[in-house]
Amino acid sequence: MSDDAEVKRLRWRCRRGMRELDQLMLRYLDGRWPAADEAERAQFLRLLDTEDDKLWRWFMGHERPEDSDLASIVRVILDLPV
Repeated sequence: MSDDAEVKRLRWRCRRGMRELDQLMLRYLDGRWPAADEAERAQFLRLLDTEDDKLWRWFMGHERPEDSDLASIVRVILDLPV
């Protein structure tokens, strides 16, 4: 799959139906994905497989992911400049 096609597919997967989550995910995809290493990309792909209600609680700081890799990528996304 070409990089362009992969990014288009990921852009679609970033659409969560909640504007706040959409913005967070797309901010990562646009700002960090191109330079991310394979390990970080794998973390992000795992994050995309997570249910929206969990994502919301994690990103709003109500809960923290038990999995350290998911906690790491959540922190990376939250620390991205607006």
